[in-house]
Amino acid sequence: MRVIRQVGEHSFAFNRYLEPIGTVKPGEKIVLYTEDCFKGLVQSEQDLPEQVLSNAGHLNPQTGPLYIEGAEPGDTLKVYIHGIEPTRDWAVSCIQKPLGGLTPNKFTRMLNDPIGEKTWIYRFDDKGMLTHDEHLSFPWEPFLGTIATAGDLEVISALTPYEQGGNMDAPETKPGNIVYLPVAVEGAYFFTGDVHANQGQGELCGVALEISAKVTLEFDLIKGKSIKWPRIESPDELMVVGSARPMEDAARIAYAELIDWMTEYGWDRLDAYQALTQAGKLYCANMVDTVYSMVAKVSKKLAYRK
Repeated sequence: MRVIRQVGEHSFAFNRYLEPIGTVKPGEKIVLYTEDCFKGLVQSEQDLPEQVLSNAGHLNPQTGPLYIEGAEPGDTLKVYIHGIEPTRDWAVSCIQKPLGGLTPNKFTRMLNDPIGEKTWIYRFDDKGMLTHDEHLSFPWEPFLGTIATAGDLEVISALTPYEQGGNMDAPETKPGNIVYLPVAVEGAYFFTGDVHANQGQGELCGVALEISAKVTLEFDLIKGKSIKWPRIESPDELMVVGSARPMEDAARIAYAELIDWMTEYGWDRLDAYQALTQAGKLYCANMVDTVYSMVAKVSKKLAYRK
């Protein structure tokens, strides 16, 4: 299994104009190393994000781009997430101004100031839990906070979820699942990073349990098949991620695209609309980024028509 290491500085954007750090063939299993969202600079509870970011400058360093051999615009990139392992014994979470679901920011203007900053360090205990204290203790449930292919024209901030993935913060992008991403440029230009050791739905304060990691992936291509938004397949469910503001528009994208996926299994569109009304599931992956991400889900038992 080949290890592909980041060459030079990490990118803080999903950018088709960068030199790829490596070329991968479909069917090849590879290992990447990712840095946490703070570039590893927040290491103690005395390190506050505002102070660190004044030196770091950016958030969410990305590993990539990878050039996927044979990928062409109009294809779909199929990403198998085989494993995510921590590369250190601690994770960090913070409250940082002006980020968070319950604090004012440039998108949600209020007269009161943002709330103060605070940092928590979580360490693996002898039971494998990430523990700060007896109340703040959570299991190792890792996923890729960012996973994307590059757009055909725009350079997109690594803080942003968009049509081709990005900073979706969806806990379903985890080991054992498959992520499907649209391909807009030759070679796809794949990026990933921002591994979360654990996170609840919505990523409420804007910072999950952030950790550096070793990531094992495998790629395949579905030639000539075009999708509009990221899809996720688990052993039991089909999912689509939609990202937009307001949040209901993100939900509409996710559900409409899930209906399109169901039609590929023989569903009439209106019947699929009815089925999702009765048995669909919907949750907020993030309520704090530049746009919000919603995940619509349906069981494979229902989606796969006999």
